[in-house]
Amino acid sequence: MDPIDSGKDVENPPTNIDANPQTTLNREPDGADSVSPTLRWWPAAVILFLMAAASLGPSLFESPPLPILMFQFMGPAALGSLLVVWFAFASRASVKEKLLGVAGLVIIAAIAIGLAHPSMRGMGTLIHQLPVGLIAFALPLIVLASQATTRLPVALLSCLIGFGAWDLVRSEGVTGKFSAEFAWRWNPTDEDLYLASLEQQTTNDPSSTDLLTEGGNGSEQSIEAESISLVSRQTAQWSDFRGKQRDNRLTGIALATDWEQSPPQQIWKRLIGPGWSSFTVAAGFLFTQEQRGDDEAVVCLDADTGTTVWTHTYPGRFWEAVAGAGPRATPTIGEGVVFAMGADGQLTALDALTGNARWQRNLREDANRDPPQWGWASSPLIVGDTVVVHAGGDDDRGVIAYDRDNGDIAWSVASGNHTYSSPQLATMAGTTGILMMTNDGLQFLSDADGSELWFHPWATDNYRSIQPLVLNDGVLVATPLGTGTQRIEVSKVDGQWQVAEAWTSRAIKPDFNDYVWLEDHLYGFDGNIFASVDIETGTRNWKRGRYGNGQVLLLADAKQLLVLSERGEVILLRATPDKLDELARFEAIEGKTWNHPVLIGNRLYVRNAKEAACYELPVAEGA
Repeated sequence: MDPIDSGKDVENPPTNIDANPQTTLNREPDGADSVSPTLRWWPAAVILFLMAAASLGPSLFESPPLPILMFQFMGPAALGSLLVVWFAFASRASVKEKLLGVAGLVIIAAIAIGLAHPSMRGMGTLIHQLPVGLIAFALPLIVLASQATTRLPVALLSCLIGFGAWDLVRSEGVTGKFSAEFAWRWNPTDEDLYLASLEQQTTNDPSSTDLLTEGGNGSEQSIEAESISLVSRQTAQWSDFRGKQRDNRLTGIALATDWEQSPPQQIWKRLIGPGWSSFTVAAGFLFTQEQRGDDEAVVCLDADTGTTVWTHTYPGRFWEAVAGAGPRATPTIGEGVVFAMGADGQLTALDALTGNARWQRNLREDANRDPPQWGWASSPLIVGDTVVVHAGGDDDRGVIAYDRDNGDIAWSVASGNHTYSSPQLATMAGTTGILMMTNDGLQFLSDADGSELWFHPWATDNYRSIQPLVLNDGVLVATPLGTGTQRIEVSKVDGQWQVAEAWTSRAIKPDFNDYVWLEDHLYGFDGNIFASVDIETGTRNWKRGRYGNGQVLLLADAKQLLVLSERGEVILLRATPDKLDELARFEAIEGKTWNHPVLIGNRLYVRNAKEAACYELPVAEGA
């Protein structure tokens, strides 16, 4: 029979496509058959390698610059999304496997992200949950690339674990190196424990919370007079954030250096609410700020016992993922009045003895803006009859001065739109004014009406939280995240201000850790390592002390440095440009400690977002 007539194609006989399932080819270009070949796994492996590099690479830098730091935060999630693109378009998986895989991934991610603790949402999702969940999905697909029937179920199970594990924890913020801290979500927070202790105190003894009843005794006028007689700027031992000159410099005290023979003595220790405020001190009272649930609170403590004298609360809770909840600023002591700035924008004038409010204002309204990224942190500055704060509003609502008696706006001027530094009085070339460090640079404002006397530009997108450090003929200013420190020389020639950069150095790169100076040498934190720098040249003397992102006090007469580490340790150093000379140390409080310490005589007051304590330090013989 003619082959043509038979209807059979002898030149192209049929092929048994099931003869070797291991080498089955998809008939459709997108892989529509139910049996799939070995996945093309190497693009996913490359993506995982890049994700690891983005996550771990910044650790190679002592102070990673902002672009590298942001890539560490955002890069893994952005790269992780490419894993989905790979699986959907370049993996050789069948259409059915792709649809099931992507749908399962999306459903698992949506449910897990929805169940996450509130502190993990947003940045926690982007930085931790999303990258880990995507990695958990991709790894089994790579390892089991040739196992067509098991790779997807294993990948989805792994994905469920990768996303779901983050639902078991809550964020506790980050360290000074931006390393994340976590706790089990079912464990009570430090704030929960503190609030429970307050409730227990009130239950056991309703009068135990406040030693002074609100309103005090007698008329309002007599209370005010008594407050002024006891608490004033002239008699206050520590009236402002970092002291009256806002420079963390003390005189008249020298500490003994053998703390084994004469160890520091704990006077008291207590729980305290979240907040990054320091203390101010007058008439045996400590003034600070804290968070209490949905309220911010200004608190007065007895300096000798740590017990609460009075508390003033008002609605307001500022929280962000890096530092958590609580006020950032420190109360300022006036004439019988304490001025306090909340992180959510409320400025309050309180009677120093009772905590009664004299007046209050809100920067949300006065500056017509929301809080900056990390909350308002400007510790109020008393200038004559006004109280000055940085508000960061548009037009002339950058720096605002309020009448200290009634809270009316006395004057306001334009300034940068954000800063976590505070206004500071200084005398430059014989003229007294207000230094204000912002994201735009350094302003010097008239202390009479706020008019700008001079401006030194040094713009940054980063945050600025360090106080300007006034030198004999200029100012030191700093920019965080590895940018460094700049010395500015200031003079006045024929009535004209001369402001020029002397040097800019990366030998010391503080983030939010203020420095001190003694005899032409600077001492402070270069990132999270303690260092010394020559003020004349900007060159480094030494860099050795690994104390985390802590704070430092200068005992100028004794040439000593008192460091409070990020871990709550107190370290005594000799202030010398020759080397790191550590003399003594002890553990003072537990938990992440960014708050500035205060030393009154030999009484050391320390706090963080969990504990507050007072220690009596040994005094040098003959001091």
